[in-house]
Amino acid sequence: MDIAILRELQNDGRMPNKDLAEKVGIAPSTCLDRVARLRRVGAITGYTARVGAQAIGRPIEALLAVQVRPHSRPLVDPFIAHVLALPETRSLHHTSGPDDFFVHVACGSVQDLQSLVLDQFTARPEVARLQTHLIFATWEGSPLLPYEAAETVGGRRQDDGKRAKKGAGAAGGR
Repeated sequence: MDIAILRELQNDGRMPNKDLAEKVGIAPSTCLDRVARLRRVGAITGYTARVGAQAIGRPIEALLAVQVRPHSRPLVDPFIAHVLALPETRSLHHTSGPDDFFVHVACGSVQDLQSLVLDQFTARPEVARLQTHLIFATWEGSPLLPYEAAETVGGRRQDDGKRAKKGAGAAGGR
């Protein structure tokens, strides 16, 4: 039941409780209790509006791959604060591999993107390397559900948490 609630709310976070309860097949009071519990345990962390960058005058989106040197907390923490304060920042990811951060930005023009890169990133002494990747198109993934979901998700059959025992001859598993 929680899986169905999570799926429906990820598809439409503004759905009224009455409609949500009807879609997942439970009483509205039960649905309200389950949603409250999902919030308490951190499965639902908030509700947001998706904003079309182009519709608000920011048609140029890019991923900036940033390498910070030295990669140490005294430099990383202020860098994160700086990037999150920029109005162009849509998301920031601290990653493993040759790049330390990926920053998703939205700008009004290619010139705005160039100014952002030169004035707000490469001008910082801790930024050792930066690569700009223009985003041509973006697709949303399917709703995020736990691995234990006993239903098909994204074209793959998910097991119900009961793994096949080794040597039992079962063809299940992932």
